[in-house]
Amino acid sequence: MSFTGTIKEEVCNLKTTKTDEISELSALVRNLATIYDQYFQVVTENENVSRRIFQLIKKNYDVTSKIIVRRGYNFNKNLQYILEVKYKENEILEDLSIIENGKMRMIPHSYIYDDFELKRSYMRGVFLSCGSMNDPKTSRYHLEFVFIDLEYAEFIVDLLNGFRLNAKLLKRDNKYMVYMKEAEKIGDFLRIIGADKATMYYEDIRIYREEKNRTNRLNNCEQANVEKLMETANQQIKDIQYLKDHDGFELLDNKVQEVANYRLKYPEVSLLELSEIISIETGNKITKSGLHHRFKKIKDLVNKIKIK
Repeated sequence: MSFTGTIKEEVCNLKTTKTDEISELSALVRNLATIYDQYFQVVTENENVSRRIFQLIKKNYDVTSKIIVRRGYNFNKNLQYILEVKYKENEILEDLSIIENGKMRMIPHSYIYDDFELKRSYMRGVFLSCGSMNDPKTSRYHLEFVFIDLEYAEFIVDLLNGFRLNAKLLKRDNKYMVYMKEAEKIGDFLRIIGADKATMYYEDIRIYREEKNRTNRLNNCEQANVEKLMETANQQIKDIQYLKDHDGFELLDNKVQEVANYRLKYPEVSLLELSEIISIETGNKITKSGLHHRFKKIKDLVNKIKIK
């Protein structure tokens, strides 16, 4: 089962109140139903979602939907679960704020989503009907919803961003995709719709990946520092050797010669480590800054000899 399917299975088994169920069912029917003159059909490829819709309609309207299972058309081999509602259909659609005075409403009345819990329930229905999410273990973080109507898509963006989820809207072919890519915000969304087990799974992987990325960054930084250290030390050794080869080494004062000899003796240590070694072995304390100043004198002398 896909990660999306796992989330939907968990959410479909939540215990909810009547008002929450009306909001959730409003989103489910709004996004999955086709309305005819005497009935409406709800079509989904997810068995758990079809069962959830059947139960919510039965519980809240005392209507038993007719269930049809068929194979998808063309290249789609998935099963389709079709629920037909031929009793109280207008009452149900009006109560769910999907139609009004016989006409389709683009946006539901505010009583469907006018407080925090109802918004959570409505977004749960939206995810069950048209949401999908990548498994964080195998792919990049990505949560999306696909809609046909721009106005409704903008409405969903506003609902999501009411939770500060930073959802974005993108036109794709003749449809509209509402999506989220920020790892932390996607985790927040899973909490909002009540997918607690999926949230724990997601957060464990997110934390692991972030820690792994942090470790990689530190390792890369450390490797870069080591390479820079070796490059600097090699250049210092080249300068010292150049002076020895061109009779310039004796032109350095004793303190600078001492530093040069220690560099040749310890070619792989950093300036800080070299300063500590010299301080301990000679009893004369020298700082990293002091070493840098003496190596600069060596470099300056090399440049003078090269000019001549």
